[in-house]
Amino acid sequence: MYSDDDLDSAVAAGVLDAETARRFRAFASQSRAASGADEEQFRLLTGFNDIFVAIAAALLLGALGWLVGETSFSLGGAAVAAASWALAEYFTRRRRMALPSLLLLLTFVGGVFATAFFLFGADGTAISAALVAIAAFLHWRRFKVPITVAAGVAAAIAAALALLFFNVPQAINLLEPVLLVSGLAVFALALGWDMSDRSRTTRRSDVAFWLHLSAAPLIVHPIFQMLGLTRGSFFAPQDSSPSQAGFAAGLVLAIYLALALVALAIDRRALLVSGLSYVLYATSGLLRAVGSLSESLALTALAIGAALLLLSAYWRPARKIIVGWLPATVRMRLPVA
Repeated sequence: MYSDDDLDSAVAAGVLDAETARRFRAFASQSRAASGADEEQFRLLTGFNDIFVAIAAALLLGALGWLVGETSFSLGGAAVAAASWALAEYFTRRRRMALPSLLLLLTFVGGVFATAFFLFGADGTAISAALVAIAAFLHWRRFKVPITVAAGVAAAIAAALALLFFNVPQAINLLEPVLLVSGLAVFALALGWDMSDRSRTTRRSDVAFWLHLSAAPLIVHPIFQMLGLTRGSFFAPQDSSPSQAGFAAGLVLAIYLALALVALAIDRRALLVSGLSYVLYATSGLLRAVGSLSESLALTALAIGAALLLLSAYWRPARKIIVGWLPATVRMRLPVA
C-alpha cells in the first residue's frame, strides 16, 4: 500500500514526475470512492515495528527525562524535547513511521512545555503555552506530522485563555462560552483543511481529522454545560420526576441529533463520540426516574449502541440524503459523497 508520503518522496527523488503522481492520486481516489470512501481513515500504524519503536522511544525518553531531571526539571524537559527532535529526524523524516512520529511529536511539545513551565512557573503558563505553539509550528515545518497542527492550535488556545484569565480574572465566569467560541474556531479551521482535500487522498485530510478531534469536545461539552444538563436534579433519581428527566433526555437527544446531521454532512464522527456520554447519562437518568434503576445503564447502552451501529452500516446512504438537501454552493465544499 502506497501512502501520500511515499508518492511525495518518489517525486522528490525523481522516480515519478509530479503529473504522474497527481494522476495516480486521482485514480486511487476514484477507486477508494467506489469501494467505500466514507471510512474517515487516518494512519496510526505502518506495521508492528511502529509499536516496537514507540515502546523503545518511550523508555529512552522517560529515562532521559528522569535522569537529567534529577539535576533540573527544566533541563529534563529540554533533554526530552531535544532527543525527541533528534529521533524524529530518523523515524519520522526518513522512515515515515506513523505511531513513533505521533509519540515523538507529543514528547517534543511536552518537553518544551515542561522546560518553560519550570522556568517561568504557574504565572508564566501563557508564555509556556505560546512557546509550545511556536515549537509545534517549527516541528510541522520540518516533519509534517498531521497531529502537529492540532497540537499547535491547542497550545495557542491555551496561551490565549491563560492570558485572558490572568489579566481579567472575572472572565473565568464565562469559561463555557469562551471554550465554545474556541471550539467553533478550531472547527472552522478543520473544515478549511477538509475543503482543500475533498477526496481525502492527502496528508491534509489527516490534519483535518486531528483538528476535528480537538474541536469536538470544545464544542459539545460547553453546550451541555451551559444548558445545565449536567447540573441540578435532572439526573438524580431521588430528586427527579419522570417529566423532568424526560425533558432533559429529550433535549439531549435533540442536540445529539443535530450533531449527527452535522457529522453526516461533513463526514466526520468526532462530534458523535464527544456527545455520546451525555446521551447515555440523560437516557439512563430517564429510565431511573421511571423506576428501571438496576437495568437503566445496560438498556441505554444497548439502545444507543444498536442505533450507532445501524448508522455506521448506512452511513453512506444517509450522508447522500443529508448532503442532497444542502444548497449546491455548500455541497461543492464538502467531502465527496
